[in-house]
Amino acid sequence: MFGLNISTSAAPGADPAGDARAAEELGFDFVSASDHPCGSEPSYEVWTMLTWIAVATSRIRVATRVLGVPYRSPAMVAKMAETLHRLSGGRLILGLGGGYSDEEFRAFGLGVPTAREKVDGMVEAIHIIRGLWSEPRFTFEGTRYHTYDAAMEPKPDSPIPIWLGTYGKRALEATGRLADGWIPSLGFAPPEQAARMRERVLSHGRAVECVYNVSFHIGGRADEGAVVAGSAQEVTDRLAGFVDLGFTSMNFTPIGPNPREQAERLATNVLPALRAATTSSSASSA
Repeated sequence: MFGLNISTSAAPGADPAGDARAAEELGFDFVSASDHPCGSEPSYEVWTMLTWIAVATSRIRVATRVLGVPYRSPAMVAKMAETLHRLSGGRLILGLGGGYSDEEFRAFGLGVPTAREKVDGMVEAIHIIRGLWSEPRFTFEGTRYHTYDAAMEPKPDSPIPIWLGTYGKRALEATGRLADGWIPSLGFAPPEQAARMRERVLSHGRAVECVYNVSFHIGGRADEGAVVAGSAQEVTDRLAGFVDLGFTSMNFTPIGPNPREQAERLATNVLPALRAATTSSSASSA
């Protein structure tokens, strides 16, 4: 699967629904958006924006990349996810994370959980969400979150994948035990490190879709740091190297003054070869 980041910017001229429709027409499999509600730059709240996008599109899946668990009650996330999944025709991918920005939590008066508390909260959220999706009534006593004889109807009528954006040892082990997908970012986990992390995720023997979150700039300088940049062929070769590491799915964030043009160049000049590489990789590992 190959996805495209949709910016949450609410600056003049921003058109997230139009960007998502363009991604759908270009053949991307999903669109995603990040969850950073606090800040001085104008931005949209991710869940509301993705709902708007789902209405404006018909095929492409929508993914939270990733919801910061401390921002929302897990039980309410379970309800929100079921509703969006149902109304969109089964197109939601629920991305979750322990929470990245302590400054945002502090600014919104949410308290600042420790690293351990973030992982514990993420794990408890998964148990609560899946429990409410599957049990007639669900009680859960965690250290961070609780439910008491909670009923939630309707239940999802098709599976809602849960992807986790995780990096630390405990979080990666939780991903291997509980998640349907893992979506680390190149900027936080360079390829060799990401490959070792992937081994830890897969050490539990479960099938977990590994999705690399990558910024790209076709036509940019090849030395743009944590950005895959260069000619279309150079970008293709670099991304194919990630496939060789086991990342047969990716999410792309276009860098540059014209994101839609970058997305079109990626879809036209890079993705065909990349899809062929992932098909070959899947066949060889079968």
